[in-house]
Parts: sequence; structure tokens; C-alpha cells
Amino acid sequence: MCDSENKEITEKVRPVECITVCGQIEGHYSLGPGQKATRYEELIPKLVECEMSEQTKAVLFVINTIGGDVEAGLAIAELIASMSKPTASLVLGGGHSIGVPLAVAAKRSFIVGSATMTIHPVRYNGLVLGVEQSFTYFRQMQERINGFIVSHSRIERKELERLMFDTDEIAADMGTVIDGKTAVECGLIDCRGGITEALSWLNGSV
Repeated sequence: MCDSENKEITEKVRPVECITVCGQIEGHYSLGPGQKATRYEELIPKLVECEMSEQTKAVLFVINTIGGDVEAGLAIAELIASMSKPTASLVLGGGHSIGVPLAVAAKRSFIVGSATMTIHPVRYNGLVLGVEQSFTYFRQMQERINGFIVSHSRIERKELERLMFDTDEIAADMGTVIDGKTAVECGLIDCRGGITEALSWLNGSV
């Protein structure tokens, strides 16, 4: 067998697929030029491909995101959570805002000690009508996010809400920034660890 054929076979067989979630989660509106973005219309077909592929035995999600579009982020998180294959997430740098549901969506979540996660209530940019329907929508959206996080991690709902609505942690805002150690201690993330620990768990689950 020639070298080119060997290379082709090696490239096709990828027991663990690595998918990066970086920059800002882009939703229905395109971000400006020069901004790093994870686009849901590109990532969702990739996840379906991983689920259907016989060559892909497990999926590692490497997360370093500032957050972004809530509905796009939740859609990706729900898809990750519904995958039948072993999945692990690894938070490097940051897993902020809607990045929190993405991090906990995998079957096993890891975070390095220097990484941080920002937990805060739903925010909205643009015109908001001061009517009861608007506040109902925000409450429902917040409940969707909280429910997903609680059901896919070990954190208690009261603790999540305490972190989310804290007014002493972030200047001129509410919410909390936690590091890797705290994320594990409160039950949000399963384990502290890096690429070695995440791959070791995946390889043991295949």
C-alpha cells in the first residue's frame, strides 16, 4: 500500500472528533467583520455528521467563548446533549454566558484551573417594549436556560440563581465570574483537568 493511501485511510478514521466553540455564538444576525464567531448553521450539520459517522466514536468540544445568541446557543447545547456517542467538553480561557449551557451539555465536562465562567441573567440588545409580554418572554427564556443547566449538571437551582443575580461581583451589572476550581466545587462542571484528562475519559468511554 502506498503512502498516499495510508494517509487517506488515517485521515478518514477519527475515533475522537474535536470541535471548537470559540468567539461569539452567532445567531440569526451576522456579526461584524473581524469578529471571531461560531455559527450555528455550520456547527449543527457538523454535529449531525458526527452522530451519523461510523468512524467517529466520540466528540470533544473545546470551549472558549464570550457567549452570544441565546437561542442559537441553546439549540447547539440541546443537540450536544441528545447525542448518543460519548461527549466531553473542555473549557479553556472562558465559557461565559450562553457558553455555560454549552459546557454542561456534554456527558462529561472539564475545565482548566485558569478558565473562568460568567453566570448572569438574560440580556437583550436593542429596543425593548415596556409591556408585560416582554417581561414574560424574558422570564420564560431565563427558565429555559436555568432548567437546562440544572438538568445537565450537579448545581442546585438556588445556588445557580444566587450566582446569577448577585449584585456585588460585577461592577454596574449582576452575575458572578467563577474560576475553574469554584465551577467544580459548586457542581456546575464535573472535573478540573485539561486535554489529557478529557481524552482519557473519552477513550475509556468508547
